[in-house]
Amino acid sequence: MQLNIRHETRYGYTSPLAYTIQQLHLTPRVEPQQRVLSWNIVMPGHVHAYTDAYGNLSHMMTMSAPHQTLSIVASGVIATTVPDRGRVPSGDDLSPLIFTVPTRFTEATPGILELAASCLPDGKAATRDVMSLAEHIFGAVRYQSGATEVGTTASAALALGQGVCQDHAHIFLACCHAHGIPARYVSGYIDPENTGHAASHAWVDAWVEDKDYTGWVSIDITHSRLMTDAYCRLAIGRDYDAAAPVRGTRRGGGIESLSVEVQIIPQ
Repeated sequence: MQLNIRHETRYGYTSPLAYTIQQLHLTPRVEPQQRVLSWNIVMPGHVHAYTDAYGNLSHMMTMSAPHQTLSIVASGVIATTVPDRGRVPSGDDLSPLIFTVPTRFTEATPGILELAASCLPDGKAATRDVMSLAEHIFGAVRYQSGATEVGTTASAALALGQGVCQDHAHIFLACCHAHGIPARYVSGYIDPENTGHAASHAWVDAWVEDKDYTGWVSIDITHSRLMTDAYCRLAIGRDYDAAAPVRGTRRGGGIESLSVEVQIIPQ
C-alpha cells in the first residue's frame, strides 16, 4: 500500500512569543515494512536534524525572533507492507530490557497490577498473551475523544474507563512493565478508513517469545488488532514524552491556540 500523508500543526498566540523550541518526530522510521518514497517538512526558524537514542529521525526547531503564529507541515508518500503476524524486526542494537522501565505515565498501581495479572505471565509472554491484554484494555477503556489530556497517566485512564489511543498504549505498557515484559510506545499515522478515529495515532510494540519467533510484535490497542500496512511508524520510545510527533515549550505568547490537521489518502 502507499499512504499519501499530510500533517499540519498550527499554533496561534494572543501576544508575541520571545522564544519557541520544538522537538519533532515527524520523519518516518527506516524499517523493513515501510519505505519513504518522498518526504518533506516545512517549518520556520533554526532547525537541527539528529537521530535520538531510540533511532528516531528527529529535528530540533528553535525560533528566537518575536512571533505570534507557527506552522509545521510534514508531507510525503510512504510505501508499506503487511508485517507477518505483526512481527517487526528491531533493526537496531538496543536491548529490549530498556523498555521495561516505568515512566511517569506507566507506573504500576493496584488497578494496573490487577489487569496485568489477569492476562500476563511474569518475565515473558507469547503473542496470545499480549493480544489477550490488548483485548482486555479494549473492553475496559472505551475510546472517547477529549476524555483525557496529554498528561493523563495509565492508571488515571484505566480508572476513568475511557480515553484515547495514547491512554490505551500507556495502560498496555504499564501492565507489561509490571511483569518485566519489554514493551514500547509507537507514534505514527493510520489510514482511518471509516472508523472515525484520528489519523495521527499511537500504538505499541511488545516483546514476545513464541515457539517460532522471539522479538517485537506491533499491536494497535485502540482497534484491538495487529499492525497492518495501513500504518506509518514515526517514532518509538518508552512513552508519549519520548515519541510525540511535536512537543515543545515557549516563552511568552499569552494564551495558546492549537489546531492539528492530518490527511491520509491510501493508494
